[in-house]
Amino acid sequence: MPEDLSRRGFVRGTAGAALAAGPAILPALGQNKKLTIGVIGCGGRGRYLIDRFFDAKIQDAIITYVCDTYQGNLNRGKDQVASKGGNTPKAVIEYRDILADASVDAVIIATPEHLHHPMAMAALRAKKHIYLEKPIAHSIEEGAEIVAFSKKAGQVVQVGTQNRSNSLYIEAREMVKKGMIGECHYVRAFWYRNFWKTHAVPAAWRYIIPDDTTPENTDFARFLGPAPKRPFDKSRYFQWRNYWDYSGGISTDLLVHQTDISNFVLDKRVPRTCMASGGIYQWGPPDDREVPDTLSAIYEYPDKFHLNYSCFFGNEYFGYGEQFMGHEGTIEVLNRSLLNFYPETFRGGAPDHVKARKALKIEKPNNDNFAVEAHLRNWINGIRGTEKVIAPPEMGQLAAIPGHMATLSYRRDKKIYWDEKTEKYRFS
Repeated sequence: MPEDLSRRGFVRGTAGAALAAGPAILPALGQNKKLTIGVIGCGGRGRYLIDRFFDAKIQDAIITYVCDTYQGNLNRGKDQVASKGGNTPKAVIEYRDILADASVDAVIIATPEHLHHPMAMAALRAKKHIYLEKPIAHSIEEGAEIVAFSKKAGQVVQVGTQNRSNSLYIEAREMVKKGMIGECHYVRAFWYRNFWKTHAVPAAWRYIIPDDTTPENTDFARFLGPAPKRPFDKSRYFQWRNYWDYSGGISTDLLVHQTDISNFVLDKRVPRTCMASGGIYQWGPPDDREVPDTLSAIYEYPDKFHLNYSCFFGNEYFGYGEQFMGHEGTIEVLNRSLLNFYPETFRGGAPDHVKARKALKIEKPNNDNFAVEAHLRNWINGIRGTEKVIAPPEMGQLAAIPGHMATLSYRRDKKIYWDEKTEKYRFS
């Protein structure tokens, strides 16, 4: 049976129209007042964003709060801000304490995926601007609610699909607009990783569990939030990406970046169908992971466009990238730091306008760091009213829908169909 979404209208318009929408401005801000920010989630990603915030040298904002449910992360986040920012932020385990403080203008939400929806909705109700890590939510329905409510709330929300702020993808988008690859009906996207038992992280998402972890210094109930209740479990807390209750695994951690950037570079929207398959091939028992370590997904879009996605966690030779394969040339972006352009040769019979094009290679080490810094600056400027955010909730939802489609297809072992007019999905 069709499954209805809980909100309507979140996929109307085009990417360009979303970017053209006017930015919200924080009326209470004086010209010289610094934005005050709370960081919700000080695990690996949260602390990475704190680093990027300071490396971006954002002068007109200050982090005044940090929040985490594990005391070790909370202490590290507090020390990180004090060391890099020169001020000592308030440290709390309850995120609502930040939202209740009228002096806080905005929050960064870098928590597990299943907490994005309740935290984002609460932040919007509290009139806080939000930098929300991807995926926008743990389900299509939750994402739709965030999009709909954010429009009513009027706050500035930036979803953490930072590839849109990556200079190489921006260059790729411009090359496509200029006709450098001609008609493009096919993209191949892939993300391959590998691990070894002696590494600090010995398997996919098996992050280090601190030795001092106890039920007393790790608030497991707050971590669970809306997820099913369970006894205290260190693995689920620190390695949450391996479990369906908190994560979509490959589909929502990795794939969404690549469907999103295909949307961005080629001005695409939501696929019409998805068929996903895979499994747990690399790590079986005693590893109790639930999400696959191997996944392939085939997408068909309504405008004669095909995206072929693959991910495997047992070999990293080919790394990470997208290949935009046009009739007259190919743009390849690898590991977010290398762009290659290859004009087609047509076996030596290329027309003059294609023959005149030269192969191109642009390499920018550490470009993902620069992209995240630019993404954060764009968010701050969006709040100030001087720029439009490049990844508003509408775009975050368009990025997430294909990821959720892959998860649903994989778990049901069925092909999934998306109807953009009715905003429903069904299986066959």
